[in-house]
Amino acid sequence: MDSVTQILLGASVGVAVMGRRTALWKSALWGGVAGLLPDLDVLMDHGDPILNMIRHRAESHALLFLTLFAFPMAWGVSRLHRQPQLYGRWWWALMLALVTHPLLDLMTIYGTQVFQPFTDEAYGLGSMFIIDPLYSVPLLVGVVAAVCVKTVGRALAINGWALAFSTAYLVWSALAQAWVTQHARQSLQAQGLPSQHVLVTPAPLSTLVWRVVALDGERFHEGFYALLDGGRTVRFVAHERGGALATQHAQHPQLQRLARFTDGFFKVQRHQENLVVTDLRMGQEPDYVFTFDIGPPLQAGESHPVAEQSSRRMNVAEGLKWLGQRMLGRDVPPPGSAGG
Repeated sequence: MDSVTQILLGASVGVAVMGRRTALWKSALWGGVAGLLPDLDVLMDHGDPILNMIRHRAESHALLFLTLFAFPMAWGVSRLHRQPQLYGRWWWALMLALVTHPLLDLMTIYGTQVFQPFTDEAYGLGSMFIIDPLYSVPLLVGVVAAVCVKTVGRALAINGWALAFSTAYLVWSALAQAWVTQHARQSLQAQGLPSQHVLVTPAPLSTLVWRVVALDGERFHEGFYALLDGGRTVRFVAHERGGALATQHAQHPQLQRLARFTDGFFKVQRHQENLVVTDLRMGQEPDYVFTFDIGPPLQAGESHPVAEQSSRRMNVAEGLKWLGQRMLGRDVPPPGSAGG
């Protein structure tokens, strides 16, 4: 999720765990700091945009490392505020603020390596968009109440209810995703399309509209489903995926990295003499967040050049207008499509 939301989640957790044991502003402050810390790995440059993408949400998001880091952090905070007797409670508060960060990231599709150093496999449920006001705003209300409401009991109650609502919303997103996935597979089968490799993720800013991608060798099929569509069959549009080109250059190290990290949801194209690889998980046709020029095909013994990253963003006004119509169940084509 976005860093602001992670700060709010950490602050809310810190307040909930510390309760009346310390000033609420202290638990909100240090919970927010703990909620932000894992994302500071974006400041590290691994020398290549693809590596920067893959190494984000790696060791800094490992549950083991964050749990261990909570020990010295809690020691420092408890000593700073002259509360050594609260060391154990500070450890619980900061540990939970730290580990809920990668646990929340698991709800997105990006990929989080929570089991480092035992495996570098990246996991992601993909039931939440990286920014969702229905999740973040309640947390904001709870944290503001903790800092501004003078009655401690009332402040803790508001924060607790806000945290409970946000958690329930995560559960809702997973249930909605499971239902849409089942409906999408049925729609694919009804149209004679492959339904084995299917990706279902929410459209930006809500869980009311969902994007479906199904892989089909040389092509991928993209469709959208709104919860107010009333059971209407998902309409899919086929796009070139470059399956043969990917197979031809399957030994390219950069292509291998992206193929693994995206679980196969990528496309390959030629741009002049170079290969261009796009992550199909984040964005929608033809606008994607992660597209990489990995250079010309490698000859035997050659090392690959540093990749060049580019991204193509959807027109915000057009995108929001389309999203609003789709939320209402209107089957209108997305921006950038042949009919959009």
